[in-house]
Amino acid sequence: MGFITKEMMEYLDAFAKYEDGELGQLQQQAYEEGLPIITKDVVNFLNTMLTMKRPKKILEIGCAVGFSAMLFAQFAPVITIERFPLMAVLARKNFDNFNMGKRIKLIHQCASIALPDLVAQKKKFDFIFMDCGKGQYSRFFPYLLELLEDGGVICVDDVLQEGTVASDVETIPRRLRTIHRNLNEFLHTAASHPRLQSTILPIGDGLLVCTKITDKANEEKIP
Repeated sequence: MGFITKEMMEYLDAFAKYEDGELGQLQQQAYEEGLPIITKDVVNFLNTMLTMKRPKKILEIGCAVGFSAMLFAQFAPVITIERFPLMAVLARKNFDNFNMGKRIKLIHQCASIALPDLVAQKKKFDFIFMDCGKGQYSRFFPYLLELLEDGGVICVDDVLQEGTVASDVETIPRRLRTIHRNLNEFLHTAASHPRLQSTILPIGDGLLVCTKITDKANEEKIP
């Protein structure tokens, strides 16, 4: 990884394009104002992956201002979950402005309530994107596995915490140690799960990508 210098990052960033039209304008505005949306390199990766995957039903946990939900809605209908009232209001306003209201259903609720409800309704998705409170990833992950179709993909953003996830817990400020432990537990769970093929990509602040293996494929996989 030594070749990933600042100069190389700037070089690679030049290949990461903004979205076209008004969605691209919202993207640039969000970056300028420091709003919590996915980074340009993650946007480009997701565009590439979704173009190949062609999902039919998408679930998002952590909507913020709605940029990523509208990005996903270009590929398939989206259910997105957002707990914060201000973000939910801004997202709905953006959905209306972009005429995306019929493609996106926003659940204004904590994911700890919304996800079990979706499981109880026997909902299934072939693509799930999670970008919410990092300390909650391990708590929410079992629900995502139940909601994911065999062969489906889960992407989880910001899993490296600017590299501190690899640090000894004693070097982490006390107020952040619970998040540090939970995030490491989550990453080890995803990496060792028998029904998942997982990798972490060094884009954005770390993107975990998991594919759910079918029972048959899991049984036939060479030990």
